[in-house]
Amino acid sequence: MTDATQLHEIAAGVHMWAPDGVDTWGLANCGLVHSDGEALLVDTPYTPALTETFLAATRRVTGGTAPGTVVATHANGDHTWGNQCLTGSEILATEAALEHQCVEPTPQELHTLVWESDPDQPLGWYFRRHFGKFDFSGIRVLPPTATFTGRHDLTVGRIPVELHEVGPAHTVGDLVVHLPEQRVVFAGDIVFSGDHPCHWAGPLDRISAAGERILAFDPEWIVPGHGPLMTPEQLRTYIAYLDDLSDQALLLHGQGKTPIEAARILIDEDRYPGLGLPERLAITLSTEFRHLNQDSSRPSLVEPFTLAARLAWRHSSDTAASA
Repeated sequence: MTDATQLHEIAAGVHMWAPDGVDTWGLANCGLVHSDGEALLVDTPYTPALTETFLAATRRVTGGTAPGTVVATHANGDHTWGNQCLTGSEILATEAALEHQCVEPTPQELHTLVWESDPDQPLGWYFRRHFGKFDFSGIRVLPPTATFTGRHDLTVGRIPVELHEVGPAHTVGDLVVHLPEQRVVFAGDIVFSGDHPCHWAGPLDRISAAGERILAFDPEWIVPGHGPLMTPEQLRTYIAYLDDLSDQALLLHGQGKTPIEAARILIDEDRYPGLGLPERLAITLSTEFRHLNQDSSRPSLVEPFTLAARLAWRHSSDTAASA
């Protein structure tokens, strides 16, 4: 298990906070860039308590330097809800990230889903299993203090930092953080390591293209939004997975399958062995099928969760029956 009280150095002045986010929801990776008495954070954790743990680790590394800037790779709560602990910092995001904030369930709504949904039904059981460990009380969702489109460059001490907009992809407002001299890219949820991803905007070919843009930077290391640090070769394998999933989605959609039926087929044939949380296929396929259906209405983020919960519930019941 990764020690969440520690930061792990990737390159000089560049650290990764990795709170063991494999086979679970909500434990996202964050980053620290520091040089000459200046500091920048890449994303903040899900809750104030987790954020204080992260900030304590950054202070040990920087000697107490307060972050002047927080870069939000996208607007999902597990990458932004800790921003309230950094009200003195500039919060940078893409302009499109504001759109996703409008559809993301609030902390209060998520608290209700966790604790007021029926735990004897798939959705309530699933939310309590994966989100019951988080305290969402008292969280205030802060909008960015500055936004951009396309590209935004800045420096942290002597370290040049490039922010590249790559959305719509995982969400409508994704960006990646490129550190050209350190050859490190913080990819946000464009990249998941160890688990199946869950994508809310898509389509998959845009996420794959965003991965190719990361490779074009010629990085030595890629920090995924969740899971262990990745090499370029591992990212190429991940892009191949996205491309195959896109092909399968087109095939199964053409056969008249629903997203949950398509997900069950891929899970039952064990098409992607070794990846955790296979029920997330129902979420990503729901998003992909919306594009194939040319459905431009505002998506619900809760409905795909219901499909994923049903798949996980089925797997849990089958496992218990065979024990």
